[in-house]
Amino acid sequence: MGINRKGSADMNATVDQYLCIGCGACVALCPRVFRMGEDGKSGVSQAVTEETLSQVQEAIDSCPVTAISWLEHE
Repeated sequence: MGINRKGSADMNATVDQYLCIGCGACVALCPRVFRMGEDGKSGVSQAVTEETLSQVQEAIDSCPVTAISWLEHE
């Protein structure tokens, strides 16, 4: 559907596929978590870990269309 997500026990990173323009900034900043799909849009491919937490936040802050966000577990 419109949202792609995976994550750690506490939080998920999520990419809104409708907003993503496929600029690749998130993949450049955190290739361990983000990847480009065959459709040219970014997606989450690995769980967010303590080691990638700050890189994911940087990707969120750098996304030009704010397509990436945190999704907390309930």
